[in-house]
Amino acid sequence: MTLFPRLLLMLLATAPLLAWAAPPAAPVEGQDYELIAEPGPFAPLAGKIEVVEVFGYTCPHCAHFEPQLEAWVAKQPADVRFTPVPAAFGGYWDSYARAFYAAEQVGVRQRSHADVFKALHVQGSLPVQNVSPDELATFYSQYGVQPQRFVEALRSPQVDDKVKNARAFAMRVKVTGTPMLIVNGKYLVKGKTFDDTLRIASALVARERGTGRR
Repeated sequence: MTLFPRLLLMLLATAPLLAWAAPPAAPVEGQDYELIAEPGPFAPLAGKIEVVEVFGYTCPHCAHFEPQLEAWVAKQPADVRFTPVPAAFGGYWDSYARAFYAAEQVGVRQRSHADVFKALHVQGSLPVQNVSPDELATFYSQYGVQPQRFVEALRSPQVDDKVKNARAFAMRVKVTGTPMLIVNGKYLVKGKTFDDTLRIASALVARERGTGRR
């Protein structure tokens, strides 16, 4: 066999490996993300790269996204701070935003988070609309929270303030739906699929770290 055919065969054999190793395309403004007109993180960065998810417990898309997002968050290095922010769009959105922050206040938010989605979208043990404080207190009692304590947290000024902050953030970054990811208060992620959303978020996190392509 002559040298040229040998080289051609080697190139053909290694082409799939080269394609597999190629870095993902850099995210494109207007296609993969929007720049936020009034940038600013949800909380002071303190040396971290912030990824916010604006979500709603009553949103079925958020429920479907949750396991995949949880797995992605678990793989992030220590310099990434993930912050779920409940959408407070009024009505039943606010009821569950208050529940999220009340659960945080009484120390059961992380344990209960995924279960709220299941209760709403799988088990039907919580109503999507017109949920009462007593229904929420009964649900959270399975985590060892006294119902009266939960109702007090639900109605507390601290929860009032957190819901207001969540609403103000969503309005400032111009959230158009849920779930939606925001990186460092600069980029509004516009993925076409959940996989695409996380790909873009990863690239923007790398960009903020200074290693991604611009």
